[in-house]
Amino acid sequence: MSRALAFLLALGSAAPAFAASDAGHGGGLFWQVLNVVLLLAVLIYFARKPVLTYLAERRDTIAKNLEGSAQLLAEAERRLGEWNQKAANLDRDVAGIRETTRRAAESERDRILADAHASADRIRRSASAVIERELQQARVELRREAADLAVEVAGKLLREQVTDGDRARLVDEFIGRVEREAR
Repeated sequence: MSRALAFLLALGSAAPAFAASDAGHGGGLFWQVLNVVLLLAVLIYFARKPVLTYLAERRDTIAKNLEGSAQLLAEAERRLGEWNQKAANLDRDVAGIRETTRRAAESERDRILADAHASADRIRRSASAVIERELQQARVELRREAADLAVEVAGKLLREQVTDGDRARLVDEFIGRVEREAR
């Protein structure tokens, strides 16, 4: 193969000399075509393997990129599906949270009202007990004051209305009663 290549190169280098001698006869076109064919043959012979290797590597790279892109697309579609599902469930979740919060607030309100009613009942009972004690104490105090006043008034009346004779008679009656009881 290398001999054929050497022959082609020699022919290619001689072609311009022949082309100059035949320039007047119209044979120059033949040599120009022959030069182009030889150039292409040399290029194909030397560049074929690197070009084929490059194209094969490029094809493999593109295939890998397509596979990677397909995987990324599948992952993106899966994530999009997840987010769409989450978005669809969001309204339901929000409604659930609102309902739970509403029930918790109602429960708290009921508990606070029950505590307030219980506190009000305790305050009423305590106030009633305090009022009852104060009323009993006031009655006792009033009776004592009434008794003291009655004794004072009675003493004053006795001092004014009881004479010395009445006193002597009362003393005698008292002594007689004590003697009778002593026997």
